[in-house]
Amino acid sequence: MTDQPPLIAAPATHRQRYALIAAAIVVVAAIIIGIVAFSGNASKSSAAEASAKGSAKDPVTIGVVGKSDPYWAVYRKAALAAGIHIDLVNFTDYTQENPAVTSGDLDLNQFQHIAYLAQYNVKAGADLIPIGSTAIYPLGLYSTKYASVTDIPAGATVAIPNDASNLARGLLILKGAGLITLKGGGDIFSTLSDIDTARSKVTVITLEPSLTPTSLPDVAAAIINNDYVKDAGLTVKDAIAEDDAMDPAALPYVNLFVARPGDKNIALYRRLVSIYQNTKAVTDGVIETSGGTAILLKTPAADLVKSLTAVEAKTSK
Repeated sequence: MTDQPPLIAAPATHRQRYALIAAAIVVVAAIIIGIVAFSGNASKSSAAEASAKGSAKDPVTIGVVGKSDPYWAVYRKAALAAGIHIDLVNFTDYTQENPAVTSGDLDLNQFQHIAYLAQYNVKAGADLIPIGSTAIYPLGLYSTKYASVTDIPAGATVAIPNDASNLARGLLILKGAGLITLKGGGDIFSTLSDIDTARSKVTVITLEPSLTPTSLPDVAAAIINNDYVKDAGLTVKDAIAEDDAMDPAALPYVNLFVARPGDKNIALYRRLVSIYQNTKAVTDGVIETSGGTAILLKTPAADLVKSLTAVEAKTSK
């Protein structure tokens, strides 16, 4: 048998060569498009994550008074465990927090009750709104000179906060303690002009809420907001008189989480309210910090708004 020459592949035709080249181009293009799409989606995902409210780069900012109170650290940890980053911004002056929410410098605040919010909204022409309740706290009268209200002499001076809502509440406490008489019996809108001076035992002056604790050496007694009791070296148990937080008429004094009206239905904010209300370590801390006086509430937001609307209507008259 004669030797056969080795088999040699027939040369490809021009059509076959073009088909191979085209197929290669399609494969390369698909790979490039896949890489670009993946990178684009990754970038979009990363950007969305970075800009999402509640992320580490865009935490929910909440204005508070008394950021150093231990329960706030517990609250932050509870929120973080739920995947929500929050930034607590401390204030020492009540008058700054609502404007900060209105302007967008804060997302929420938690320091005030309905009556105070109503006064702010009417005066500032604002429309901030409650999205959840926290607690109601009895407001107390304190003295470093007298052990009881009966020891306070006639003609003595008593200081109360000068913000409209707490001013009225302070007057009602003094009335209940027998230190003053209010024309018409008084209500949450009472002012100094409603004091029947001829039938009252003491003279009443008003001060910025943060100054009532430091006024104690100069006055017989002072109404001190709970946030400032520690500043006077006192505890809430040192109060010589206080109001009844469980009185149905006390609803305007329920403390709140407050937001801008356009944000009232944001699920993330509602969730933060729920974390505050339902985390036992937080609520236990609130009660401990208040000296056992805080009465925790889960008042429906709709009821809070209804009360706010009613108080605003009377305030604007």
